[in-house]
Amino acid sequence: MGSRKGLSRPPPDASLEIKPRNKLRRQMLHIKRKRAKDSARRTERYAFKKEEAKNPRLKEERLKRNIPLTIDRKRVWDEGGSDVEDGLGLSVDVERIKRRKQEEEDELNRPLKDFEKSGDEDSQDDDGAEEHSDEDDDVDSMLASSDDEEDGDDGGEDDDEHKEGDSRGRRKSALPSATERATSPSRSTKSTNLSLVPDALAAKFPSLFNLENPSPKILITTSLNSTLHHEAELLTDLFPNSHYVRRTRHRFAHQFSIREISKFASNRNYTALVILREDQKKPTGLDIVHLPTGPMFHFSMSNWVEGKRIPGHGNATDHFPELILNNFRTPLGLLTAHLFRTLFPAQPEVQGRQVVTVLNSRDYLFFRRHRYVFREKRETEKAVVGADGKEMKGAEGIRAGMQELGPRFTLKLRRIDKGIQRASGQEWEWKGGMEKTRTKFQL
Repeated sequence: MGSRKGLSRPPPDASLEIKPRNKLRRQMLHIKRKRAKDSARRTERYAFKKEEAKNPRLKEERLKRNIPLTIDRKRVWDEGGSDVEDGLGLSVDVERIKRRKQEEEDELNRPLKDFEKSGDEDSQDDDGAEEHSDEDDDVDSMLASSDDEEDGDDGGEDDDEHKEGDSRGRRKSALPSATERATSPSRSTKSTNLSLVPDALAAKFPSLFNLENPSPKILITTSLNSTLHHEAELLTDLFPNSHYVRRTRHRFAHQFSIREISKFASNRNYTALVILREDQKKPTGLDIVHLPTGPMFHFSMSNWVEGKRIPGHGNATDHFPELILNNFRTPLGLLTAHLFRTLFPAQPEVQGRQVVTVLNSRDYLFFRRHRYVFREKRETEKAVVGADGKEMKGAEGIRAGMQELGPRFTLKLRRIDKGIQRASGQEWEWKGGMEKTRTKFQL
């Protein structure tokens, strides 16, 4: 037998993949393999970059193929038609349902001349098919020539496209594929179309969906014995024409309930009641009551940052701001969007150049307030690009500057009560549950 020291050494013809016993040598070998791998990938990447410089089509194909599928792009919807478009608990795209109904109506209202023309074309095709069938009677249908196979291979792609068009008929599939969702622009940058409101939902909440609402007048208060007086004053600066009234739990004072406060506010022509919730001296919730009879929305609040803590912040003025509502697509989302619409005046004061944005992303509502300014584009700046990736026409030499005013916070809808204030045995319109599908969103 050989010595133990001789057995521990690898043979001279062994590969470098053998793990050495020495720790330092293992570390050096790992670094060496990693550098070699990175060098090979870098060389391959630069070689492909040279090929793309010669052929730009290769770069377009690579960018079209290498698009990550995020949770937003994998969003799934509930199966629903026109009869369930007003369901608050269903995640259905109202715009898609409206488009589908419009296409069906257009198909039914199509003139009879089109049907007669299509019928004549079908009869001509049938006559031509009979002639071809008489010629091909002697040919066995189970046998195929090599020429036919080659022709089928060459036109396979065209045939597939034609079959897809025939199978889908007049319109494409309502549910796009994962690749189509990945290559399409993000829907979070698209403004909400408030005109796409289901009739049944508008009949259930007539006061919210009334486009001729009076000028908003908001009463802001807090929970009992709250310490968030400064935060409530900031909300009066955010919502135009709002007033803050403190609530106390003093033993000699009357402890007014939400119902009593709502009755008091509605008698004085207030249109909404906002209650700021507190936990450990931090704002944790926001309840909004649409007066005079409800409904009542319960939101949880997080990430509260007042304006003076934002770097480079500005000071707000008393002008009525513009309102931007983004990415509200379901019936529940449209209901929430109309609630925020009633909190701001319908006619903003554009000379103030202030805008309030409510962005819905994965059922989280991000509140931001900015002041904007239009200026000339500098030579070192890029041009303004639209959602399709192309340069926007009419904005070649214009750039927009933004300055955040604050406060900023994030909301999440938890519950919608049918009336005012949650009570024992009270019915609710909607409440959030434990969703087991991460790609399904309610708003």
